[in-house]
Order: sequence, then C-alpha cells, then structure tokens
Amino acid sequence: MKKFLPVCPFFLIELLAPSDSLKKTIEKMEGYIANGTRLGWLIDPEKKQVHVYRPGQPVQILDNPQSASGDPELPGFVLDLDPVWRP
Repeated sequence: MKKFLPVCPFFLIELLAPSDSLKKTIEKMEGYIANGTRLGWLIDPEKKQVHVYRPGQPVQILDNPQSASGDPELPGFVLDLDPVWRP
C-alpha cells in the first residue's frame, strides 16, 4: 500500500476548471491554509477572479487583475494573468 507524506505546500495555485465545483475548491483551499500553506491563489478564469488565501486573514478577491503578486510571502514573484484570461 502506498502512503502519502503528511506535507503541505508553502504556496499553491488552484486553477478552477469548468467541471470543478467552486464550493468544493474553496473547501480544499481552506484545508490547505488550515494545514500550513502560507499563500494560496484560487484562479477562476470564467469570472476573471483571483481568490487570495493567507492564514488568519479574510479571503481577498481580486476582480480582473492583470497580475498577482506573491509579496510578502514570495518577494518579487508576480504572475502575469493575461494568458489565463485569454480564451
């Protein structure tokens, strides 16, 4: 039987697919944050939104941003979202 290591990523990005449930994906993101993830982005290409998750903070929803910054957790990391928003 294979076992998985009990590790949690420091940073993660979830890209919501058309077949994904937003509610289930939000629950998944909340689970990652509860278990130690320091920064999580849930990207919804259909709504052009980025939900930003950080421990101890309310979820921040960015509407149609051109980019997403990893500061302060990932200094200098910026994700260009233009390719994600294009059909």
